[in-house]
Amino acid sequence: MANYLIYLAIIIIVPIWAQMRVRKTYKKYQEVPIHSGVTGAQVADFIMKQNGITDVRLEPIGGTMSDHYDPTNKVVRLSEDVYHGSTVSAVSIAAHEIGHVIQDATDYNMMRVRHRIAPVASITSNLSFPLLLVGFFAGMTGLAMLGVILMLGAVVFQLVTLPVEFDASKRAMAQLTEHGIIDAEEERGSRRVLNAAAWTYVAATLVAVAEFLRLALMVFAPSDE
Repeated sequence: MANYLIYLAIIIIVPIWAQMRVRKTYKKYQEVPIHSGVTGAQVADFIMKQNGITDVRLEPIGGTMSDHYDPTNKVVRLSEDVYHGSTVSAVSIAAHEIGHVIQDATDYNMMRVRHRIAPVASITSNLSFPLLLVGFFAGMTGLAMLGVILMLGAVVFQLVTLPVEFDASKRAMAQLTEHGIIDAEEERGSRRVLNAAAWTYVAATLVAVAEFLRLALMVFAPSDE
């Protein structure tokens, strides 16, 4: 019973807490203007130029916290609030995405690994649950085992994602402080924004690992009852 409660806490409470924290922190610092008055788009463009990166485009995109870097098409898409915003949240998130651009430009190893395994992880993840369901309900243990093994792709992807995201945030803070884009007070807020965002990736990883272990125990070490 205790193990089951821990499992529920990991897959339900931790992700909800992480999402609430990042949204609360983002909203708080989205209302704190940056002293220099620069926008997220301007910060992103400036950092790329400072690092000699000229082949990546910047585009606004709809939604909230929908910011991402697309390495295949060489484009950074920033949500409207970040693209046009002159706030601590806006410049922090913009700098984080450019952290990914710098990773790409410097051939950061873990980013390369994530990019290569992403399509495989997507395929194995999509196949794993149907195989598990059919295996469980049809009593086909071999099929269920295959489903669990394929699930491992999603777990590995999440594990690889963690260092990539933490490194991007580290690069972002270095760029923001070294170039004087933020002052000491804004730096504290920026770290809070990036740390809160990092917890969403930690939560996703915990969920993936917990679900994998639960199903693996069910399939490979079934109860004698």
